[in-house]
Amino acid sequence: MHHSDDFDHPAVRQLREDLALALRAAAHHGLAEGVCNHFSVELPDGSGRFLLNPRGLLWAEVQAGDIVMVDAHGERLAGRHPVEPTAMFIHAAVHRLCGQAVVLHTHMPYATALTLTADGMLDTCLSQNAMRFHGRVAIDPVYNGLALDAAEGERIARALGRSDVGFLANHGVVVCAARIDHAYDDLYYLERACMAQVLAQSTGRPLRRADPALVAHVCAQTLGERLQSELFFEALRRQL
Repeated sequence: MHHSDDFDHPAVRQLREDLALALRAAAHHGLAEGVCNHFSVELPDGSGRFLLNPRGLLWAEVQAGDIVMVDAHGERLAGRHPVEPTAMFIHAAVHRLCGQAVVLHTHMPYATALTLTADGMLDTCLSQNAMRFHGRVAIDPVYNGLALDAAEGERIARALGRSDVGFLANHGVVVCAARIDHAYDDLYYLERACMAQVLAQSTGRPLRRADPALVAHVCAQTLGERLQSELFFEALRRQL
């Protein structure tokens, strides 16, 4: 298996372009933190290999050529930058155990703020933006320190299960999808929904929750037609 050949394959090059764009977009939208956190996408060949952002680069500066290809153990197979050894613990486990192709992990401010509350997550019956996540969210209620080994990544993955979004107690969030553009759209709107909830809660006034049956209907409507998600990502490509 020639990893360099696969790395330069047109389909993989496109995944690298898209992953780099998602990272730059996240920086543009204020979802990045230092040079920390990672976005990953699994190669579609079933080999268990992933593309990942490299160690030490700001998300705002990442280009397709900076993306690194790693194996399921986090060993670098192709790419010119080093990888953070801990980067793959959460990502490898979620790819493997949850069957998710794209895994985005951030400490974005408003979503992380909700992981610090007793409820620990977004209320999907509040804003229209929150409703797309109805029935798609899991909580990892245990903060267990830095994810510095495979067992901790696997514990987080088990908490996530079949959900697309995980709120990690006292830590941050994980957003997963089958495609990078859909994953980024969900990441962006998750933070918008969390921001609206934090702002509403900060007024101290009682919150107005929508009927859960209606919320489920709105969720189905939103996810039934993802053209808007794809158009948003292409618009970001023109801007960034």
